[in-house]
Amino acid sequence: MALFELTVDGELTKVPATNFAAEFVLERADLQRALRGRIEVLDPDLLVVAEEFGDFADVRRRIDLLCVDREGQLVVVELKRTEDGGHMELQALRYAAMVSTMTFDQLADTYQRYLRQIASAKAGEARQHLVEFLEDVGGEETILERRVRILLVSGGFDPQITTTVLWLNEIYGLDITCVRLVPYRVEGRLLLDVQQVIPLPEAEELMVRLRRRESAVRAATSGGGADWTPYVIKTPGGVSAPLRKRRAVLAMVHALHEAGVRAEDMEQMIPGPRFLSVDGVLSGQELIDSFESTYPRAQGKQRRWFLDEPIHEGDRTWVLSKMWGTNTLPALDALLTLAPSNDYGYEAAI
Repeated sequence: MALFELTVDGELTKVPATNFAAEFVLERADLQRALRGRIEVLDPDLLVVAEEFGDFADVRRRIDLLCVDREGQLVVVELKRTEDGGHMELQALRYAAMVSTMTFDQLADTYQRYLRQIASAKAGEARQHLVEFLEDVGGEETILERRVRILLVSGGFDPQITTTVLWLNEIYGLDITCVRLVPYRVEGRLLLDVQQVIPLPEAEELMVRLRRRESAVRAATSGGGADWTPYVIKTPGGVSAPLRKRRAVLAMVHALHEAGVRAEDMEQMIPGPRFLSVDGVLSGQELIDSFESTYPRAQGKQRRWFLDEPIHEGDRTWVLSKMWGTNTLPALDALLTLAPSNDYGYEAAI
């Protein structure tokens, strides 16, 4: 779609598009470097962990940008400055397969090397930064998805590419996004129009929900990869909405406490230091300050705890962890031994 200027006379004047070759914009030195520094232009939930990644047997093959998203999925970003995209979808599929077996430890090492390459003083904090970025899916215990997202970024796409991508997404459930970059020269400035063309933004939310449901079914039936299975919590008052694992544990703890189960008894049933208390009936910043003072290792890691949904009992405030990994179901089973009746339970919501 063309770009127009609305003049003061109320007329529409077409702004002519240019191309990267005519503007002497290089693929790696210019485009890739710019996107590396502002990856949120493509997706606000991405973290760049490597540039020109090539830990393969064939060292000639390199991923332009390797990222990870907050859902624990690796994202291969393949970049072309051409207006047809070349054969980028085929390259990206190879790269996705090659990184699909990467572990969290390998990802942390890769990220640390990348930070060193760009002369970052935070290279030594790479693993901790990665843990915090992935805290919603397990942090240190994150199991990376075998399914790798692909992000194709180009000055344009040949119909063969778009047809292939649509077919792979619809029939095989792949997650491939196409983003078109169109440059415009306006009064000496080079402007860039960034447009997601596949999937259409209006349909993206539905596509994401469908893929997550499919991932949950696969994880529940095969036992491989990250487990996205949602759960419902059953109480005498009814059944909850489908909840992510950490939310399911939180719902169970609150339900049992409302039924009269003591927080101290639940703490004994929950493995590891995942249900902690502080003195006083606290909330908000007062609770955060007291929690970090009582547990120094929690400083700067507030997002790992349900500090906004504490439990108050007597003169103490209890806070549940968000970090569960494979401990979710054992914790729920243990908590159910404290339930006052058989009306409490949980089940997978697939």
